[in-house]
Parts: sequence; C-alpha cells; structure tokens
Amino acid sequence: MERIELTAGPVEYEDTGGDGPVLVLLHGMMMDATLWDAVVADLAADHRCLVPTLPLGAHRLPVRPDADLSLPGVARLVAEFVDRLGLGGATVVGNDTGGALVQLLMGDRAGRIGRAVLVSCEAFDNFPPGLTGRTLMAAGKLPPALFGLFMQQMRLRALRRLPVAFGRLTKRGDAATARWTAPARRCPAVRRDTVRMLRAAAADPHVLLSAADRLPGFREPALVVWADEDRVMPPEHGRRLADLLPNARLVEVADSYTLVPLDRPAELARVLREFTRAPAPSATAGSV
Repeated sequence: MERIELTAGPVEYEDTGGDGPVLVLLHGMMMDATLWDAVVADLAADHRCLVPTLPLGAHRLPVRPDADLSLPGVARLVAEFVDRLGLGGATVVGNDTGGALVQLLMGDRAGRIGRAVLVSCEAFDNFPPGLTGRTLMAAGKLPPALFGLFMQQMRLRALRRLPVAFGRLTKRGDAATARWTAPARRCPAVRRDTVRMLRAAAADPHVLLSAADRLPGFREPALVVWADEDRVMPPEHGRRLADLLPNARLVEVADSYTLVPLDRPAELARVLREFTRAPAPSATAGSV
C-alpha cells in the first residue's frame, strides 16, 4: 500500500499503475480497500486502478482529531485525493457507502469525474441503510471504549453473519469482513475516528436526498449496477438512480447481496470493462 498525506491525515491506497483507463474505487463504512481485491486483480491487466482506504472505520492510520468525518467531509477527502494524484476525468466507482460518496462527488462541477459507477449503495432516504446501518449508527452512540467492546464480538463468525452485522451484505465475503473489524478492535485512535464518523453520519440523515436533487445535472456517462438479491439497498433505488441520470444505464447482477465486489467480482469486472471501453453517449440521450 502507498500512502498520501491529505488535509485530514494519512490515507493508504493501492495503485496498480499502467496506461489504461483510470478507475478510482471507493468502499463503504467498516470496510477497506480490500473490498475491491478480486475486481482489481481482473482489471489491472488493462486499467490503472486506485483504491484508497478511507477513514470509515476499517482504516489502520488514524486521521487528525479535527478532521471532518461527515459524509460530505469524506467526499471532499476523496476529491482532494483525486486532485493531488492528478486523476481528474477518472471513472469513479463506489459500492455501499462508497456509492453515496460518488453521488456527492457527482454534484461537484470541478470535472473530477469522467464517468461514474454506483454499485448497490445508499440512496435517497435509505440512510442509514436497513437494519445493518441502523445497528451501526446505534453502536456509534457508545463511548469509544464501549464501541471497542461491541466490535470485539465481531471476532465470532456467527455474529458477523447476523442481519445486524454483515450477514445481509455479502454471501461469500466473510473472510474480508473478519479483517475489516480488526482496526477498530485493536487501535483506540481508530475507534475514536469511527465513533466520530458514525455520529456525524447520524446527524445528517437527509444528505443523500439533497444529493439526489443534483444528480440530473451530471451529464457524463454513468452506470448503475445493482444486486438483484439486495436486502439492504432496495433494487428499486437502482432503477430510480438510473432514471435520474441523463446518460445512465442499469445492470442488475444475480446471485449477490450488496457487496457485489465480494460476491460476483468477475461479473462486476466484466461490466466495468465494458463500460470504460464504450464511447461516451450523447449528452441528450435518455437513460436505458
């Protein structure tokens, strides 16, 4: 992993290098860059993939105590990452809360996003999302030390697979979810970051409704990829997002829950490769 010092603090990231189309891939809360490992392993042959580990609860490097860890604050951190590495015009891809960050960035008129991909993510009024999200936000009300005790329970697979944890997010990715719980269990400073992040998110439950109002103004190519078995992010939200975006199309993925990069990585890589290779449609075209 490489490291960059941003305004909020240090951020680790993977950069596969290469001269192909540039992808910036964003993960969700209580996850890290390894969400995308299998997808990146496929795409790295003909794409440059950059995958930051954002301060969303599974990061290993604590950020500054005054860092803005609200959802808009983390979106601004992504924008800074893109600017500092000269990635303007890249395809930005987000799954779970990463997709919420992409929606916020799509309202940015600085030209940071060339194309956007939303993969089974929070949208509209689904924030926090479902039972999983509500449980996590409730845990964020705990003092950091007690939050650490809560996270210690996630060492047990049976508890990680419950609907209140990761059970409705992935069919096949338990090994990844076990890794993601380690930083908050082991590092007091990461626990403090995580509690601050969760409290900031809970304080602004309408942030994605406001973001949705700006989505029709995003006229670059967009792709919405949704798991057809998703029980946390309603499939109808995928259809609504595709309808809102002037140059979007919708792809539904079978045999997957929310975390499509874990459950169907080869299929997601295929869809992303097809999208980046396609010529940009006319700005006056409707959604498909």
